[in-house]
Amino acid sequence: MSSDNNFRRQGILFVVSAPSGAGKSTLCDSLRQTPDFIYSISCTTRKIRPGEVHGEDYYFLSREEFEAKVKANEMLEYAEVHGYYYGTLAESVLKALNQGTDVLLDIDVQGARAIRTNVNQVLRDSLVDVFIMPPTIEELERRLRKRGTEKEAEIARRLEDARQEMPCWPEFKYTIITGSTEEDLTKFRAIMRAERYLSRRLTLV
Repeated sequence: MSSDNNFRRQGILFVVSAPSGAGKSTLCDSLRQTPDFIYSISCTTRKIRPGEVHGEDYYFLSREEFEAKVKANEMLEYAEVHGYYYGTLAESVLKALNQGTDVLLDIDVQGARAIRTNVNQVLRDSLVDVFIMPPTIEELERRLRKRGTEKEAEIARRLEDARQEMPCWPEFKYTIITGSTEEDLTKFRAIMRAERYLSRRLTLV
């Protein structure tokens, strides 16, 4: 093989899912500080929280705006969670993957399931889905209460949803039992490195 040969790689779609409060957002925020990915910003109809920025944390849309994008087939995936819509715009994700750029996507279990069954072959081939599993439901409750952004009824609803979502971990290619932020980052980067060196992702050009 000549030393002049070069390899080209299709972009990888790293999807991270977890019950609310399991550490998914903390992990993704840490990964966003590096140039390893394009971070796909999701859309939501929930109200903006203190400290969040439109266009950086989420695109905050009205219910009418969100439903118009769904009708126009602009959403890669979407779901209604905790009474609000969440979804991913398709165009920017597919463009990045086709250019060989990796994409990081922070979505719920329903969204990950939708991508696995998407009709787009490029999308399915590029998918690497990772489930962040809290060690126990008690630890998850402790983390939810510590962040102090939800009322008691909202915490109860999120814990009930977590009980439904946690058994879904076998659907994912990888599962990380969450520990400290540093431990989670180390585990995720091991997955990232292995996936980037898979022979099937490379094309000799």
